[in-house]
Amino acid sequence: MKKASVVLLIPAIIAGVAIAWIDSRPNWDDTGISVLMVLVAAAIFGFFSSEKPWLTALAVSIWIPVLGILSTHNFGSLLALVPGFAGAYLGFLFKRKGR
Repeated sequence: MKKASVVLLIPAIIAGVAIAWIDSRPNWDDTGISVLMVLVAAAIFGFFSSEKPWLTALAVSIWIPVLGILSTHNFGSLLALVPGFAGAYLGFLFKRKGR
């Protein structure tokens, strides 16, 4: 794995944790905005990632399910992985298409 990819994972993880934190707030009840934030963040990091978009997708989108399962036993929060993977692979494909 290239050093640039490892360095890019750190802000991806920070973005994912921030999105999960916002999504877990008691007064936050807008799933659509959370899905859009995960999709856009994963697409941006997927675009700049040089390899392994699946790792980028996990770095951004795993935190909502982790918090959902640990705090409320909500296994439905695993669906947050779908926009994460979609965004990461879309960003990765847009980058490859531009070459």
